[in-house]
Amino acid sequence: MKRLILGLGYAALGLGCALGQVAPASADPDIPPVSDAARAAGLLDVRSVVPDAIIDLRYATTNNFTGVQLYPANARCLVHESMAPGLKTAADTLRANGERLVFWDCYRPHEVQVRMFQVVPNPNWVAKPGQYARSHEAGRSVDVTLANARGLVDMGTGFDDFSPRSLAYATDGVSADQQANRARLRGAMQAGGLQVYSGEWWHFDGPGAGEGRPFLNAPVN
Repeated sequence: MKRLILGLGYAALGLGCALGQVAPASADPDIPPVSDAARAAGLLDVRSVVPDAIIDLRYATTNNFTGVQLYPANARCLVHESMAPGLKTAADTLRANGERLVFWDCYRPHEVQVRMFQVVPNPNWVAKPGQYARSHEAGRSVDVTLANARGLVDMGTGFDDFSPRSLAYATDGVSADQQANRARLRGAMQAGGLQVYSGEWWHFDGPGAGEGRPFLNAPVN
């Protein structure tokens, strides 16, 4: 997105128990169809592309920089279909290393972006809502990290961290191992044609993410 807050929250997720061994990807017949509005907007459930994805939508909880639940509890990680090939490539690349993608945010409705900017009205940290949908609002950006059988991979900061350490190529305060972990995530995503936002190591843009489009009238659930 464009930066937010909440520092290191690795242990709170308890992902270690949920992960187990990294399983081979396989289609999940239990994934329900997306809404008519989402389908009309070209959105799909990311699990239909990355079946072993770990979905941890922070804005569907109070564990985010606003302290308020912004999405319904049953929110889904929806992405525009143009991101599908790249995300599949990235996930396949990481799976070979025993790692999986964790999705912190995907499609974000415009009204949620407005609320975020009201909390942090600084365009250096939170994207200022405009007259068109771009990035998350268009379903063409994702916020992701890595996990393995032990839990979340150490990236040096948590999600939405308001510090220079969250810069994609930060070195000050970011260990060599943490830099290598970020580079591995970038490499896999870039193999799928997805580009990192330099201000946030976790934010990746898909094709046409910066192009202004009409707002999507689609729910996140």
